[in-house]
Amino acid sequence: MTAGTRNTAIGYGAGIIAGMSYGTNPLFARPLLDHGVTVPTMLFFRYVMAMAFMALLMLFRGESFRVRKDQIPYMILLGLLFSMSSILLFVSYEYIPSGLATTLVYLYPVFTALIMVLLKEYPDWKVWLSILVTFTGVVILCMPSSGVVLDTLGMLLAAASALSYALYLIIIGRSRRISDISAHTMTFYSLGVGSVIFFSLRMSAGGNMLEGLSGFSVWSNFIGLALVPTMISLLSLSLSTKRIGATKTSVLGVFEPLTAIFIGTAVFGEPLTSNIVAGALICICAVVFMVANPRRHAAAFSSHR
Repeated sequence: MTAGTRNTAIGYGAGIIAGMSYGTNPLFARPLLDHGVTVPTMLFFRYVMAMAFMALLMLFRGESFRVRKDQIPYMILLGLLFSMSSILLFVSYEYIPSGLATTLVYLYPVFTALIMVLLKEYPDWKVWLSILVTFTGVVILCMPSSGVVLDTLGMLLAAASALSYALYLIIIGRSRRISDISAHTMTFYSLGVGSVIFFSLRMSAGGNMLEGLSGFSVWSNFIGLALVPTMISLLSLSLSTKRIGATKTSVLGVFEPLTAIFIGTAVFGEPLTSNIVAGALICICAVVFMVANPRRHAAAFSSHR
């Protein structure tokens, strides 16, 4: 095996790991929700732990934490969007199957393309076709079958999560003012802003934040959230992007909803109707077709989670 082939194989493997690891969000979040842990509490500990792990990584690699004063507002805005994407997704788990929620979040490239139109950057016909097919898939997803009625609020929350993430990526991709900030530094501050937001939300509800947070299973799930769908996903994503590029890495993100659907069905016994299967497959194929289509702004569809 040549060095080039080895690098490519590593890149594809890392991309698959990135998608699968992010798809494990429900594996750690659902038990915490069932235990009575509130979403702000869960995300606060996830973000704080992930921020600590990221800080250690950056110190080990000698990366800079420094940002200029004129970049601080951007860091706050990115942190707000990053946090909104997380909290909307996790709240949606309380209304719809986690696999379905993750599938809807995977539609963020569609929202990105639509927002780019507002910025007067028009996609080609292949992207419009993908958007039309994706809309068809979502309609099928929303149709009840086998006695299973999907909650509209849950689907809207998951879609709003995708929209927040699309805005996050567009700001990163288009803002020249923050172009010199590394992905790790940007993620560190996004996690920091999110930690403050979730801490404030939890404190506004009153009571002791640590109340009820006892037992090995609770803290192991917190650590799992911070490590697997956060740090492992981020590091694998970075490695994959360097080896095979942002576009191919984004396509491998298809393993994210597939993993979440498998976990939801196999571990938590969530319903898997024919409409969910058909709609999810249509949406996934449409997004893969769109992301795999070479274009000038392909980098805007890469992931920074």
